Amino acid sequence: MSDPWQECMDHCVEVTKKAGKMIREALTKDIAVMQKSSPVDLVTETDQRVERLIIASIKEKYPAHSFIGEESVAAGAPSVLTDDPTWIIDPIDGTTNFVHRFPFVAVSIGFTVKKEIEFGIVYSCIEDKMYTARKGKGAFCNGDPIKVSGQEDISQSMVLTEMNFHKDPERFKTMLANVKSILTIPVHGVRSPGSAAVNMCLVACGSADAYYHMGIHCWDMAGGAAVVTEAGGVIMDISGGPFDLMSRRLIIASSRAIAERIAKEITEFHVGRDDTDG
Repeated sequence: MSDPWQECMDHCVEVTKKAGKMIREALTKDIAVMQKSSPVDLVTETDQRVERLIIASIKEKYPAHSFIGEESVAAGAPSVLTDDPTWIIDPIDGTTNFVHRFPFVAVSIGFTVKKEIEFGIVYSCIEDKMYTARKGKGAFCNGDPIKVSGQEDISQSMVLTEMNFHKDPERFKTMLANVKSILTIPVHGVRSPGSAAVNMCLVACGSADAYYHMGIHCWDMAGGAAVVTEAGGVIMDISGGPFDLMSRRLIIASSRAIAERIAKEITEFHVGRDDTDG
């Protein structure tokens, strides 16, 4: 009996390879940069072209499926997750990295059915690392199985997060205070590679032990969430409760002990949801 979701995944891998090639080619040329919501929220023509390529390629084969894409949402499309088979797409996760040619740039695609993630693909295209994961079937990088580190002692951990400018001074202050709280546990270090999807995959393959973030989106998380889960990692809400793909926040870790310690140490701030206006 054929497996329709595996067929979707196989098609997605081929589309993602084409998208990665488009991104690498764009890096050899001048990059035209535009702003979205703020001077540090960047978009390029390549983001838009890559998303159009991905959606057109998938729609041609699966016309009845739904889509949530970063650039489509920015242009006014709804960001609502339904029970329909849904492709959640970030054409360039790490646009600021792309603009600066900093080498952590990824195509991230998650596929959900009945609001559950069936598979995820993250292609770190400058590194040429293709992370793939199918529910119940493990996680892989370039075809080789990957696993989280299994570290349970946060004082022996490398922790990832992202630090960006915020107009709201209280939110900015809380973000920096959270970094200080983690550093002074102490941990081995805090790093900010600049791509949520890559961060998640670095935890999945054991290169880092945890990642936390408030203010990201479902398209940043969907692909990586599948990879981390299938690599044996823990994923939860910032509060320590269950992970919610539309919540714009998460903690992932190599063990529940580390995830729960991070949840205890950091202070939440309001970021709204992807499926509501606020």
